[in-house]
Amino acid sequence: MLSKIVKAVALVALTSCALNAGDYNAQAEKDRLALVKYIEAKFKDPVKNQAQFFPYTTKEELATDYAKNLKFDDFNLGSYAFAKDAKEQYEAIKEMPPYEDAIDEGEALYHKKFANGNSFETCFPDVTISGEYPKFDEKRKAVISITSAINECLVANGEKAWNTKKGHMASLEAYFASQTTEAGKKMDIKIPSKEAANAYEAGKQYYYSQRGYLKLSCASCHIQGAGQRVRNEKLSPLLGQVTQFPVHRLKWGSLGTLERRISGCIVDEGQVPPKDNSEEMHNLLYFLAYMSNGMAVDGPDIRK
Repeated sequence: MLSKIVKAVALVALTSCALNAGDYNAQAEKDRLALVKYIEAKFKDPVKNQAQFFPYTTKEELATDYAKNLKFDDFNLGSYAFAKDAKEQYEAIKEMPPYEDAIDEGEALYHKKFANGNSFETCFPDVTISGEYPKFDEKRKAVISITSAINECLVANGEKAWNTKKGHMASLEAYFASQTTEAGKKMDIKIPSKEAANAYEAGKQYYYSQRGYLKLSCASCHIQGAGQRVRNEKLSPLLGQVTQFPVHRLKWGSLGTLERRISGCIVDEGQVPPKDNSEEMHNLLYFLAYMSNGMAVDGPDIRK
């Protein structure tokens, strides 16, 4: 059964279908549902699934360190969903999260007046928007990330654009994420047109394409390799990966945007990452976000 699921996921992920008017997310939804089915099956019982999914992990480690019977909503914790020891450490840190000051800074930045008298509130009257980005702009026929939307607001009001990976950008995004989380909103990425579907497909192609001297793809680690241990870390699954951003990563010692984390991942593959404001990056983020549709936004958060 599981072998059939794996084959189905690969087929769905790499094959496009004809899309009818008004149903441009048909292929994306097939991809998402196949991913959910695959990840739930993989983590239903890691011990029983050792030969199929965890050939390099001992049965003892799978029995001791891995949770089982995980369902869709559990995976917005990333690898903490199934890694028992890591989850205990995560929960201890969450008691006094290191990003609280950044949320306060983001709120102050949101209300701060620009030189022309406007503020971010002019551009973003609703602060519970984290689950809506990236979104496809029908006028420009392009995907817009929340990071690029923030910088566009700044420039349109005569201000300088911010660093796209950390600092003020991460703080404002943390404020948006916290408000979205408190409102109980879920990831809700739309694919409203044929052009938007093409952007999604381009992001999917990037995700599954091997790159760099290591010949790895994003899927190598976060679909096929999800749950496998690399040194002392267990690889997180694609499902739910973007729901917590921005994150305070212990390795960074600070808060960072999704673009910062994605760029680091691509560098680890032995490849030069696309620019944060590029079409290539935006399309990739669009694909990633759609794969977590229907999952609760739970940011900002902590990661190693």
